[in-house]
Amino acid sequence: RAIVRDVARTRPDLEPDAAAIAASPYARIQIKGAGVAAVMVLGNDDDGRLSWYSDRQHIVFLRDGLLVGSAGLRHNADDIRIEGDNPFLRLAAVGAQPVAVQRVYDWRDGYRYGVPVAGELARRGMEPVEILGTTHMLLRFDEVLRGPGVDARNAYWVDPATGFIRKSRQLLAPGVSLEIVQLKPYRPKAG
Repeated sequence: RAIVRDVARTRPDLEPDAAAIAASPYARIQIKGAGVAAVMVLGNDDDGRLSWYSDRQHIVFLRDGLLVGSAGLRHNADDIRIEGDNPFLRLAAVGAQPVAVQRVYDWRDGYRYGVPVAGELARRGMEPVEILGTTHMLLRFDEVLRGPGVDARNAYWVDPATGFIRKSRQLLAPGVSLEIVQLKPYRPKAG
């Protein structure tokens, strides 16, 4: 119930208040794109699949910092998954040579399920990224995506020591990307 009340107080500010985010006991992300700009609160951790909610019935699903689905946005993905090797599980170790990523997208719009998309993930270098008034030096990766009806580029800004994705711009649907910023990262309790 506390989470539901906290979601109801979440305002879709483009520039969230750093003090309010820090004072909240809940993990927070910010999203922009697909007709939405919102601060979202973590509602559920379903074995690593995180459900993030806004006060306007928008839901974004992430796994290991990767967008894996959405609901209630102008454009949605029922499912986004990586098949085979997942280099995002070891981003800090990905070197100078680009690596292949095989994805499958499921979009209800147009009844497009099982759309294969080939990606090439490349390390770019360190960049300053401001989050809530603090500048972080993050390692940037770009991922070129190609598939039926898909020609896109994802970008990820990653903690170079841990591989944690602090900010990203990821394909949600053909021609639609979602920017995701970890304002107050979720730290699961060791069990």
